[in-house]
Amino acid sequence: MKFAKLVDKAWEDKSAAEVLAAPPSALEGLTPKHDEQLAAFGIKTIQDLADWKYAKRAAALAALADTDK
Repeated sequence: MKFAKLVDKAWEDKSAAEVLAAPPSALEGLTPKHDEQLAAFGIKTIQDLADWKYAKRAAALAALADTDK
């Protein structure tokens, strides 16, 4: 799978497993400073961020927003 638009250039040729094990700063737009801030919440990898219950809740709310009319 191609991750070019989702991750920093250094991570574009990595596998999904490698990207999920990477620090959040591997995501496009995040920096090592964000890694430090997220670590305070126990988030050290992209997988941790994806599994974080608050990120999941926010994604669920965003997905359901269009049904709330």
